[in-house]
Amino acid sequence: MTDVTVAVSPLRRRMIDDMSLRNLSPATQRSYLLAVTKFSRYFGRSPDRLGLEDVRAFQVYLVSQGISWGSLNQIVCALRFFYGVTLDRAEIPERIVYARMPRKLPTILSADEVVRFLEAVPSLKARAALTTAYAAGLRASEAASLKVADIDSDRMVIQIHHGKGAKDRTVMLSAQLLAILRTYWRLAHPQDFLFPGRNPDTPITTTCLHAACRSATKAAGLIKRVSVHTLRHSFATHLLESGVDIRIIQVLLGHSQLSTTARYTHVATTTIATTQSPLDLLNLEVVPPG
Repeated sequence: MTDVTVAVSPLRRRMIDDMSLRNLSPATQRSYLLAVTKFSRYFGRSPDRLGLEDVRAFQVYLVSQGISWGSLNQIVCALRFFYGVTLDRAEIPERIVYARMPRKLPTILSADEVVRFLEAVPSLKARAALTTAYAAGLRASEAASLKVADIDSDRMVIQIHHGKGAKDRTVMLSAQLLAILRTYWRLAHPQDFLFPGRNPDTPITTTCLHAACRSATKAAGLIKRVSVHTLRHSFATHLLESGVDIRIIQVLLGHSQLSTTARYTHVATTTIATTQSPLDLLNLEVVPPG
């Protein structure tokens, strides 16, 4: 094991440099390094001495251990990066297959359920943060890292910095949300981060937001499992049901592919209910003759 650690060390440094040059987020860098380390430790050899068949054997092992599809594909991404970029072996990455993830429809809250949920959040700060997440369709990390300066009341927009993929975007600032945030600011007086953690110089953690979700779900008596991402799903679906163009929703959510946004069409019940059946275009007798 010591030999492996020594052998991996220069590779680890090179991989970190490769990821930094490509501006991968710190969280992605940590997950990629952890995946390659697990791969190396499984065989007890330096990963640059392992090949495609070893990758396949490792994937089979992980599946046998009951790994989730999402976690397996995260490891695939890490190994594809390691072989394709750090080792410059372009022939390998495309042969490392992704697992086919089961396509599940996202959980969506009705408007009444959103109200019940948000009113059940006991903490002023957490309620303001979760309300913002729903009102603007934010991810947990995006809501947590908001700064006071990101709220532009003159233009009625919110600036999102370093979202998924290190991309910035602009979303709408609801008039009702602005009123809520002003009340929150008068009571909490945040300085830099809009929703600070215990240390005012750091933002609230996503762990705190997830814990607030679990608490509020139980207090509101909701059967559905609610997370910050559930609020984001609900935001998109409610916009779609109100007639907002799906391409605008794509921009608001920060999706690179329209196909990612299009899944909300499967859960937008208002859209489904108002879609005309081809039967309505036929001049068909209701009562059969004779």
